[in-house]
Amino acid sequence: MSRTVLATNSFSTMRGSRTLGGVASCSDGDVKELPPIRYVNIGEESIAYRDLGGDGIPIVYLGTFGSHQDLMWEEPGYAHFLRSLGSFGRLVAFDRRGSGLSSRTVRPTIEVRAADLDAVLDAAGIDQAVLVAATGSTMTALAFAAMRPARTRALVLYSATARQTAAPGYEIGADEELIPLILDSTEATWGTGITGQLYAPSLAGDPQFIEWCARLERSIATPLEARQWIEMYGESDVRDVLPLVDAPSLVVTPMLAGGLVPALSSYVADHLPGVRAVEIASRDQYPFGDGADAFLEATRQFLVDVGELEHLASNRRLATVLFTDLVGSTEQVRLKGDRAWTTTMDTHDDLVRRIAARNAGRVIKSTGDGVLAVFEGPASSVRAAAEILRSVHRIGLIARAGVHVGEVEERGDDVAGIAVTLASRIADCAHADEVLTSGVVRDLVAGSGIRFESRGSHQLKGIDEPVEVLGANVD
Repeated sequence: MSRTVLATNSFSTMRGSRTLGGVASCSDGDVKELPPIRYVNIGEESIAYRDLGGDGIPIVYLGTFGSHQDLMWEEPGYAHFLRSLGSFGRLVAFDRRGSGLSSRTVRPTIEVRAADLDAVLDAAGIDQAVLVAATGSTMTALAFAAMRPARTRALVLYSATARQTAAPGYEIGADEELIPLILDSTEATWGTGITGQLYAPSLAGDPQFIEWCARLERSIATPLEARQWIEMYGESDVRDVLPLVDAPSLVVTPMLAGGLVPALSSYVADHLPGVRAVEIASRDQYPFGDGADAFLEATRQFLVDVGELEHLASNRRLATVLFTDLVGSTEQVRLKGDRAWTTTMDTHDDLVRRIAARNAGRVIKSTGDGVLAVFEGPASSVRAAAEILRSVHRIGLIARAGVHVGEVEERGDDVAGIAVTLASRIADCAHADEVLTSGVVRDLVAGSGIRFESRGSHQLKGIDEPVEVLGANVD
């Protein structure tokens, strides 16, 4: 890991003169008309995105924790930041579902946000992109990079976080007892410009900026939705994902930001392989705040280097692995006979394939009395597992299931790796009609509505360390 310390220029200079440390940008009279908002659908829901076009490497901006593709261009400093970022390549920005101009009918879990990013890349005809994210969006960028290594050219993260609350071995996080107070405060002050005061203290004295923040807050979420976002981020944990990120990464940390920000961002930098870590003298958690000059310069230098690197495709990626196992299958074969059992299993396999496909999954193979399947996201996998357990009752079978998220090695149509073994061992611990998961699954589906109950730590066969096992309940 390389680490650099940079100073920042005054953001007030940038906002006034519309210049940015040698980065080319249009003046007020020369600003080009923005390209139109476009939409891509996922089922009955829509995602709003804007493709600024341009030559060079595709760059997708994930924003902070919420966005509005029209209002973000009405704040001069934000608009200038985006145009400057777009001068490095082809810039695409979007409102994830649950925010801004996109459908507001879903909660923005990490899995939902990763699916949104996939859909936008497809709609824009982009195979592989540099992902730029700040604050809450950095969790999505990290998870996506691990799940979709072939689509991630590089990561650029500002004020990154892998987990916000404290945990054993992670004392730098916030005290969980403070979370209810934070949630109540968020809901009570949402729509007043509170985000500007908290996330951009260098601009808190600018009435026009605070008024814009207030309009942005009211336009991207209701107070209750904002509370749910903060709650979801507080429950999410992508620390286990960090070692699995294969893409070149830049982490820029605002070292003068208040609270836990420097420690949380530095943790991400310390645990990403091959990362370039840059520390800047900034107070703001927004990348268009007082650290914009330094952030953009670090990004420009990083993208120059990335453009000269060959990003080797890997056959390893983060995936959700599901194992199902039929309870009492030996006795069933004895009672039914081989021919009737074969017919039953043909029906079973077809049923499971259909359920997996509906939940963005793929059956890898039959194990004789169950299946191995992989899914794009953990929440989809848990829901598919619950549906499978309910559905097989209709053909006279009883099943159990195990789900785990980890790195797999793709070998043609097959998958292998410790994550596969672990999912199988977790399934072995389940009772009839029970879906068990690892703790990693719980950490990645925060906000999904799936409820978990601890089943304690288990010493699983072939696994060195005890594994936390949880029962999953899907309403």
